[in-house]
Amino acid sequence: MGKRAWFKYKLIGLEADKGLLFRVLMYLLLVDVAFIYLKPVIYMVTTMIKGAPDLLDPAVIWVPTRFYGGHLAEAVKMLDYVKSFGVSLTISTLSAVFQVLSCAIAGYAFARLDFPFKRLWFTALLFTFIMPAQVTILPSIVLFKELGWINTFWPMLVPALFGHGLKGALFVLIFRQFFSTLPKEMEEAARMDGAGVFRIFARVMLPISQSAIVVVFLFSFVWAWNDAYFPSMYMFGASDVPLSVGLSKLNAQLAVEAQEGGLRAFLEPIKMGASFLIILPLLVLYAFTQRWFVEGVERTGLVE
Repeated sequence: MGKRAWFKYKLIGLEADKGLLFRVLMYLLLVDVAFIYLKPVIYMVTTMIKGAPDLLDPAVIWVPTRFYGGHLAEAVKMLDYVKSFGVSLTISTLSAVFQVLSCAIAGYAFARLDFPFKRLWFTALLFTFIMPAQVTILPSIVLFKELGWINTFWPMLVPALFGHGLKGALFVLIFRQFFSTLPKEMEEAARMDGAGVFRIFARVMLPISQSAIVVVFLFSFVWAWNDAYFPSMYMFGASDVPLSVGLSKLNAQLAVEAQEGGLRAFLEPIKMGASFLIILPLLVLYAFTQRWFVEGVERTGLVE
């Protein structure tokens, strides 16, 4: 093989996706996309650790001259972070667990069982998926007020227990898609052993749906953690609020201080610190579960 042919082989390869040129372009694209997503986080972190001299120096943009933790401490104090973290963790975890159980049952029923008006109920499910939450929020507030659930966790937890929590229709569709791909011989073998519908679901179908469970649990947890709309509607008078609502209150408080003459340069790092404290648990969660999450997305058919 001559030098020219060897150089062409190394540069392009026998196939287009095997050569050095393709790999360089691919890595450049991946680095560019990663930077687009990481830039806001990097800006958030570098801003919240800037001291007064760095904030007033226009030459300091990305790399502070020294680390300053005062803004982060102020954000912890204004958010009442420990208490709000416990509230967010409670609501998100219980909502995720309830949605996994209820949506798995509903998804199994739509995928494997025959019952009256099945198509009608499935159409109603799709309708709840596309209908904005703002359409039903007022009747929901009136209902929960009559039940005495306003300023409590129940308006977020009880709907999740019955598969109608945040994005519940999507989770039912995920389980339906997963259960539809399983072979019918598994159910037939269980029926020959005398198992009923509930036993087949609990002993056969649910244990092998770990990939779908991981996807639904993580999606439900993250969306419940980030949701500020429903908690602000149902818990507007509560003293213990989740971090998402605490961030909204913090922004409103800082906006008032800015109107009263506060320097915006010193208020922005507090916002950045509060935002970082809220997304930090999600970053840690994803760091430990990303492998199972990616596998779950592939197996449940979300990539199709």
